[in-house]
Amino acid sequence: MCSQTKAAALMANIARADIDPSGVFKYVLIRVHSREVGDDSEIDIVRGYGWAEFHADIYDKVSEELEKGGHLDCECVGGGRIQHDPQDKKIHVYGYSIGFGRANHAVTTEQLKAQYPDYEVTWDNEGY
Repeated sequence: MCSQTKAAALMANIARADIDPSGVFKYVLIRVHSREVGDDSEIDIVRGYGWAEFHADIYDKVSEELEKGGHLDCECVGGGRIQHDPQDKKIHVYGYSIGFGRANHAVTTEQLKAQYPDYEVTWDNEGY
């Protein structure tokens, strides 16, 4: 018998990192929690897109999608910027979000390294 909750099953299928294929853009680090009683599972996901004028634009869109079924709850734990250079296979994470504060870039880079194993992924707390 499988005792995995609906929320845990949903989280297992969420991409840990989803960013634009190239450029410099804002990103947010989102903690996704289960809403189900007795299930304390959670994951951190990275979302970064050039279309976003504000960090909140990304968070609002992603959290609305993930919270739809009522099994998941989202919390933005910070933001920053990503510089993605696919030609040189480099990703650099830096900066902060005025609205959400600075994300833990070390967590962000770990998610990105898993998604882009052949890239050089770096971070620092400099810049905006």
